[in-house]
Amino acid sequence: MKELINIRIGEYYASKEKSIISTILGSCVAVCLFDPENRIGGMNHILMPGQPDLGRYDASARYGINAMELLINGVMKLGGNRKKIIAKTFGGANVLPYISEDRAIGQKIVAFVKEFLHEEKIKITSQDFGGNDTRKIYFHTDTGDVFLKRIASMKSKSIVQEEQKRLEKVRRHLEDPGDVTIFTP
Repeated sequence: MKELINIRIGEYYASKEKSIISTILGSCVAVCLFDPENRIGGMNHILMPGQPDLGRYDASARYGINAMELLINGVMKLGGNRKKIIAKTFGGANVLPYISEDRAIGQKIVAFVKEFLHEEKIKITSQDFGGNDTRKIYFHTDTGDVFLKRIASMKSKSIVQEEQKRLEKVRRHLEDPGDVTIFTP
């Protein structure tokens, strides 16, 4: 029997063992990477596009660049061949109907992921982006199969609230000036 691994916002997991990685997505995006030759796979859960200001924040996997680099390196450390890795990508829903789709954070994460994978020459073999429903993703690390279950928007309120809380926490932390030492000659 395969072990079930649940990841949350800002987490990633890679395995060469037969396992199923799952997550629930609202506006966040998950990338599943798979090396079909070595049967090694992994998934991340991205909250924000791009990268954090490392002078004011840590190297969290919540941010796209960190989540992608950590996942790629995780697959490679387990014996994955960088040139054989393929991607399946999901999420980016506009779960807050009062925000226009072009301004929604989900679309910004989707754009980042597509550009990143293109630049890294990692082929996207399957994708399911946008819409208003949340998604539950089940990724089989030994086969590369992904099963997606849609969750109607009205049931997604707690997921949206969790994403909003974490997003606000990150924004507050970025606004905190931190300790400053002024040196005078």
